Amino acid sequence: MSPRRAGKAVSWVIGVLAIAIVGVILSLTLGDRSTTAQVVDAADMHTVGRGDFEIMIPASGELVAGSQVEIRNLLETRAVITEVVGEGSFVRKGDIILRLADDELVDRIKDGEDKVQTSESSVIAAEQSLAIRQSTMASDLEKADLQIEIANLDLKAWEEGGVVTARQKLELDIETARINRDRTVRRAADAEKLLGNGWVSFDEYEADRIAMIEAEARVKEFELARTIYENYTIKQEEATKRSAVEQSLAEKGRVRQRHEAEIVKIEADVESAHFKRDTAIERLDELKEQLKACIVEAPSDGLVVFASSLSGGERRGRGDDPPPQVGTELRQNELVMILPDTSRMIASMKVGEALSGRIKEGQSAVIYSDSVPGTAIPGTVLGVSVLAEGGGWRDPNRRDYTVRVLLDADPALGLKPSMRCRGEIVLGQVENAITAPIQSVFRAGPLAYVYTTSEGGFAQTAVKIGRASEMEVEIVSGLEEGEGVLLRRPTAGEIVSEIEVKTGEGGFGGGRPSGRPSGRPGGQPAGKPAGVAAAGKPESAGTS
Repeated sequence: MSPRRAGKAVSWVIGVLAIAIVGVILSLTLGDRSTTAQVVDAADMHTVGRGDFEIMIPASGELVAGSQVEIRNLLETRAVITEVVGEGSFVRKGDIILRLADDELVDRIKDGEDKVQTSESSVIAAEQSLAIRQSTMASDLEKADLQIEIANLDLKAWEEGGVVTARQKLELDIETARINRDRTVRRAADAEKLLGNGWVSFDEYEADRIAMIEAEARVKEFELARTIYENYTIKQEEATKRSAVEQSLAEKGRVRQRHEAEIVKIEADVESAHFKRDTAIERLDELKEQLKACIVEAPSDGLVVFASSLSGGERRGRGDDPPPQVGTELRQNELVMILPDTSRMIASMKVGEALSGRIKEGQSAVIYSDSVPGTAIPGTVLGVSVLAEGGGWRDPNRRDYTVRVLLDADPALGLKPSMRCRGEIVLGQVENAITAPIQSVFRAGPLAYVYTTSEGGFAQTAVKIGRASEMEVEIVSGLEEGEGVLLRRPTAGEIVSEIEVKTGEGGFGGGRPSGRPSGRPGGQPAGKPAGVAAAGKPESAGTS
C-alpha cells in the first residue's frame, strides 16, 4: 500500500472512533437523565401527606426547687458553729441540723435576770415615793405662810448684802488682775533687756512674755465678768428673788397645785419603772429565744445545701469561702444553708426575646435533664420573667427571658437543684394540614420552593409555607397529598426544571435560585425553617 493510501486509512479510522466516542457520551447523558428518578435512594424522598404536629420552642437552663427554706443565723451575739449536718444529706422535719455556741447567751441571760429583779425593786420604790408625796402634801400646805416670810427675807438679804458683796468681789478681782498685769509687763521688759545682754536665756524671756499675756487676758476676763453681772446676772437674780416672793404670796391653792404637779411626775416615774421592768422581762424572753436559736432544727424535709455552694444570689462571701464547719463564726442573719424541696422541681430555662411573647402560663412542655438524658419529664409553664437578662460581655446585644416550668417528675429520678436541663415548650398544635419535612424546603430570597419528581429528574416547585416546628412545616399551597419531595439538594444533573426568580422590579432573572436548604441533611432540624419566623410564625413569602 502506498503511503498516500495508508494516510487516508488512518484518518478514516480516527474519524470513526471520534464519532463513536461522541455517541457514547450522548447515550450516557440521556440515559442518566432518564433513569435518575429510579436510582435515587428511597431515604432521600418523602411523600407529602396530611397530618398533625406540635409547634415547639427549644430551651435550656437548669433545675431549681419549687420552694426552699433558708436557714440563717438568728443570733444577735457572736455565733460560732459547734455542730453542723453534712452537705447533701436529706433531713426530716425536726432533725437537728445546726448547733451554735451558747456560753455568751447563758451569761447574758443571768444578767437579764438580775435586771428584772432590779426593775422590780424600782417599781416598788416608785410606788412608795408616790405614797409619801401624797402624805406630805397636807403638811406642805401648812408651811405656805412660812415660805412667804422666807422669800421676803431672801430678797432683802440679796438687796442689802448679796449684790454689794458680788460687786466688791468683781472690783477686787479686776484691781488685782491689773496690778499683776503691770508687774508682768515690767518683768517682760526687763527680761528683754537682759536677753540682749545675755543674762537670761531665751526660754526664761519667753516665760515672762507668756505670763504677761496671761495677765492681760485675766484683766479682760474679770472686766467682762463685771459687765455681764451688771447687765444680766443682777437682773436675773432680782427677777428670781421677786418671783419667789410673788409665788410665796400666792394662795395655798398654789401649794396644792405644786404638789399635784409633783404627784403627776411621780406617777410618771411609777409608769416608767413599770415600763423598764416590762422591757427587762421582754429582753430576757428574747435572750431565752436566742438560746433556743442555738439549736436549729429542720423546719421541713429537704436536701441540705450550704450557702457557699450556691452558684448565684446570696452566699456567705467570696466564691472561694469554705463551707460552714465546726468553729466557723457567722454574721448576724447570715445565710448558712438552704433546704430545697426536691419533691417540687422547676426547670428555669432561657428563651430569646423574639420568642418570649408567645409563651403563656399553662402551656405544656417536655423537659430532659442531663442527669437522666433518656427520660422525658412532662411539665407546665408557670410564667415568663418580666425583665430580660443581658448576655454579658460575651454577647452584650443578647436578651434572654427566663421561663419557669413546673415538672411532673417521679421522685425516683433524684432530680436536684442546679442540674442542667433542656426542654421543648409546646406553643400550639397544627392539625389536619399538608406537611413536609423542614429540610425539604429551600429559599431563594422571598421564594420558598421544594424539589418534586419530574420526568427525568427533579423540578423546582414554589410553595407557600405556614406554621412550622423544628422538624416539620405546614404547606399552605403548592403541593398536594401524595406528591414526592426530595430531602436534599439535587446535583446539577438531576435538576430538569428551575423557577425564574425576580431580580428587580419589572423583570425576572434566569438561572437556578441560590437558596440554601432550610434544614440539615438526613432529617436533622436546623433551627428556624426557611421562610418561617421563630417558632413557626409564618412570613409573608408565597409563590411567585
